[in-house]
Amino acid sequence: MVSLDRANNRLVVGEDADLRSSACEVRDVNWIPFTMPEGPVEAMVRIRNRHEPAAAEIVVLDATTARVTFREPQRAITPGQAAVFYSGEKVLGGGWIR
Repeated sequence: MVSLDRANNRLVVGEDADLRSSACEVRDVNWIPFTMPEGPVEAMVRIRNRHEPAAAEIVVLDATTARVTFREPQRAITPGQAAVFYSGEKVLGGGWIR
């Protein structure tokens, strides 16, 4: 599934490539080791429970929102799923995909 068109009661389908994206916004971000980073953060980001963490740059947009840009496009970045930011085994923070 690529998207839902609720207004017209339609489910939009496509190819695997249509499900891949390089970026997303994360809301309600909670930073663990610091109040808020002062600049971009390089991290591994997991976008759902069974997702293999992927290399990304995280840029703070405001106190509770960040933009995640992946080095490689990721499959099925889904609004409502959790995004968790890691540096090795250390959790840097996370929030909800918008």
